[in-house]
Amino acid sequence: MAITELHIGQKAPDFSLKNEQGEVVQLSHFEGKQPVVLFFYPGDLTPGCTLQLCAVRDDWQKFEDLGIAVFGINHANAESHQKFIKKYSFPFPLLIDPGKKISMLYGAIRDIFRVQVIRRTVVGIDKQGTIRYQKRGMPKNSEILKAMQKFA
Repeated sequence: MAITELHIGQKAPDFSLKNEQGEVVQLSHFEGKQPVVLFFYPGDLTPGCTLQLCAVRDDWQKFEDLGIAVFGINHANAESHQKFIKKYSFPFPLLIDPGKKISMLYGAIRDIFRVQVIRRTVVGIDKQGTIRYQKRGMPKNSEILKAMQKFA
């Protein structure tokens, strides 16, 4: 599967992934209902990922006030995600991306010596399923919320 590059204004590719509880989350189920922010991150219980997702937890009320559904996504298994959520009390689900297929679909992969590693990437999707925000790295939540506010 080739790595895709998505752009703001483009339709977000639909996907179905299981969360840490085994429940299926399908992106298209949010169309017409609420915006979605996806946090693609390399690993559970790692320093950078912990910092980023704890910041989302700490600003959780601001995401909720805008009615934004938030999901963390990486390739770790349910047990790993459950431990990460429990240790840091995340109020949002972590989705399991087996084979990093959805990460590839969203351009959140980079090749390092022929090993595909998830690139820290944040994607904001409006209620109509259109990408309205996309940034690599760890953008501040205030930036993400400001960009998504007009689509809430």
